[in-house]
Amino acid sequence: MTRRGVDTPERAEESRKRTLGSRRRLVPYYLLSPAGLFLTVFFLLPLVLMIYTSLQSGGLLAGGFTFTWEFGNYTEVLGQYQRQFLRSIQYSAIVTVVALLLAYPLTYWIAFYAGKWKTSILLLILAPFFVSFIIRTIQWKFILADSGPLFGPIKDVGLLPDGFRVLATPFAVIAGITYNFLPFTALPLYVALERIDKRLVEAAKDLYASRWQAFRRVVWPLSIPGVFAGFLLTFVPATGDYVNADLLGGPGTTMIGNIIQQKFLTELDYPEAAALSVILMVVMLVLASLYARILGTEDVERAAGAQA
Repeated sequence: MTRRGVDTPERAEESRKRTLGSRRRLVPYYLLSPAGLFLTVFFLLPLVLMIYTSLQSGGLLAGGFTFTWEFGNYTEVLGQYQRQFLRSIQYSAIVTVVALLLAYPLTYWIAFYAGKWKTSILLLILAPFFVSFIIRTIQWKFILADSGPLFGPIKDVGLLPDGFRVLATPFAVIAGITYNFLPFTALPLYVALERIDKRLVEAAKDLYASRWQAFRRVVWPLSIPGVFAGFLLTFVPATGDYVNADLLGGPGTTMIGNIIQQKFLTELDYPEAAALSVILMVVMLVLASLYARILGTEDVERAAGAQA
């Protein structure tokens, strides 16, 4: 018998276990709190501030900006810069497709056949990152110049007319963006291909599948998460890029990133610049969601997880 209010050793042990269990359940939240705080301060708050700014009216020379729920900023910029929006999506779509076509065979060979040279080849892919983005783009401008080291000698021998030029054309802008963002496509593709169990490919061949059939039925479905990641890491930043269009393009190749940069830093029209940024972000989210649904990325990831 024990007196009321006096815990037995069994009750004390049970209470201690409950307290320990509660603390253990809180551990993941403690671990997530630094990242959650970082995202709140540097992502959510700037996003809210950008949306808030996009609904302002006024100007710096007209007494400042005031919050007036000015949804007209969205309709105005959509009507005024629709061509630049469509051009940016078109250029980034071409860049993404070209980067995938270039990176997939390369990363496939590295993952399956490079052997001990994998690390060295991956280092070569990453080598451009050791040079500034601006410097890399300026070098492209030097290479593609009308009388540069590439086209100058060809013009001198008469194989190209003197009026031939690549700079200030869509080709130059697309080529520059593709070069700068190719590693963003290659790395997630390599990770996805490297994780594929090579025994699955051998099993498919043992079941009389040709190399193409083994690739189409085994390798390609299991690499789709890498394709999707490469799409996101290439398409989204390429759409908002303005450096390549500014340095390699001309008046007819202006992208929406150039307009946003001009609105923010030159015209100081913060509401319209913020409205353009919000529209671009929404369009990117919609396109990424459609792309994920088309590829069926979630199903593939579940299948890969079940395999693991």
